[in-house]
Amino acid sequence: MEAEAVDSPPGRVEAALSCFSFNQDCTSLAIGTKTGYKLFSLSSVERLDQVHGSNEIPDVYIVERLFSSSLVVVVSHTKPRQMNVYHFKKGTEICNYSYSSNILSIRLNRQRLLVCLGESIYIHNIKDMKLLETLLDIPANPTGLCALSINHSNSYLAYPGSLTTGEIVLYDGISLKTVCTIAAHEGALAAITFNSSGSKLASASQKGTVIRVFSVPDGQKLYEFRRGMKRYVTISSLVFSMDSQFLCASSNTETVHIFRLEHLTTSRPEEASTWSGYMGKMFMAATNYLPAQVSDMMNQDRAFATARLNFSGQRNICTLSTIQKLPRLLVASSDGHLYIYNLDPQDGGECVLIKTHSLLGSGATEESKENDLRPPLPQSYAATVARPSTSTASTVPGYSEDGGALRGEVIPEHEFATGPVCLDDETEFPPIMLCRGSQKGKTKQS
Repeated sequence: MEAEAVDSPPGRVEAALSCFSFNQDCTSLAIGTKTGYKLFSLSSVERLDQVHGSNEIPDVYIVERLFSSSLVVVVSHTKPRQMNVYHFKKGTEICNYSYSSNILSIRLNRQRLLVCLGESIYIHNIKDMKLLETLLDIPANPTGLCALSINHSNSYLAYPGSLTTGEIVLYDGISLKTVCTIAAHEGALAAITFNSSGSKLASASQKGTVIRVFSVPDGQKLYEFRRGMKRYVTISSLVFSMDSQFLCASSNTETVHIFRLEHLTTSRPEEASTWSGYMGKMFMAATNYLPAQVSDMMNQDRAFATARLNFSGQRNICTLSTIQKLPRLLVASSDGHLYIYNLDPQDGGECVLIKTHSLLGSGATEESKENDLRPPLPQSYAATVARPSTSTASTVPGYSEDGGALRGEVIPEHEFATGPVCLDDETEFPPIMLCRGSQKGKTKQS
């Protein structure tokens, strides 16, 4: 999940961060500033360990890390049409690509890398950076809104099908075909996100009052949650927990909402003879005879848990993660802080703020194997200490017209592996090839 900081209104302090994003399995946080970018490990509540930092590229406004690997993608305001891919552990540039207009967002998993422009989306094969497809006939997308499933074997992507209505186009990133179109909202989209397996898709409109969840790939509505009715808000972040049991939404208000995904069941047998059970059945039956809008409002579920922020109006992103064996809510804000809350997965309610970290201060320390306290999780975490960069890669001749690599940097296969690996063992897996040159002005239109 990524956010780009917007210009501050008059009278407010300028945002300390230009961008910030959690990686695909919520084990790492990346931030961009006017002087460069930093990567942090999220393995401990008490410590915020810096994995890597670079000041070689100023004015970074997009930074994305590939899971817990050493691959990071960076875009700078100095060259907003150029995407740079680095192996930060080796201190080398793997490749860079230039596009016809400014890059608005980038999404990646172990199979695909998406580059979203204002009116097109470029789909690359991440293992050799070959351009597989260019979606040119998409509606204007001024915010670069798009989503990619982190499940590399189920690489669906989603993007707005309209500039004015909440239509979502679901696209298969493996077969490179449109799957279906989902009429998700009446108003224009503000946020879309997949769950970890790519089987569910959540969305919110620019009104920010209703959040809906659809099944993938058939696009059937599964859940509908109401964030609020009194005022419209700007949803800045929408994310599933890794186990898909919860859905978290943050906005420009001071409240973060967490919804629990559970199927509504019929009344239990012991409730049938009680007054509450009888009234519950009558209430549900009555919704069948009410206007659709009223019926939908009655069937919408409220938040299971909430968190109160000590600010409002600032750009922020949230995620749900397991840190030191307990579920946590993490909120990163453009003011340069990371807020960590405890989440009660059984009873919900108000989340308790337990730690605040400065993302720009000197409190963060370089990460090492000895201080990595993360317990074993289904999604492995193996962070590395970056070696100082000594040089940047230059353009190397000998690359194909379609962006595939003919020769170049060798990257270990384990950078894309799904199981537990050791990033220090470069010979444990067979290598793959990634291009190390520039394809400026040579993007293929399939």
